[in-house]
Amino acid sequence: QVQLVESGGGLVQAGGSLRLSCAASGRTFSGYTMAWFRQAPGKEREFVSTISWSNGGTNYADSVKGRFTISRDNAKNTVYLQMNSLKPEDTAVYYCVVGGTWGRGIQVTVSS
Repeated sequence: QVQLVESGGGLVQAGGSLRLSCAASGRTFSGYTMAWFRQAPGKEREFVSTISWSNGGTNYADSVKGRFTISRDNAKNTVYLQMNSLKPEDTAVYYCVVGGTWGRGIQVTVSS
């Protein structure tokens, strides 16, 4: 059974940092782009970032560009999201997505 498990969320003050991790198990995700999405209360789910398996190429939403960094460890089947200079508007449930499989999500709350 394929599983994605996110970790590293929590409560942080504005300007602070968090590092999310997403560990994949059940099968290898070799060759797949890995992604992060988020959903804030009362809003639609939105794209945050992706990273290519092949060349490590990355993409970011304009709202997080320059503050968030996505990375991956293919040997560990894990993707990371380093989030710096966090803002209250970054408060959301963050989801890891790989090959059409979604994690359960993890809460990130940024206080002002």
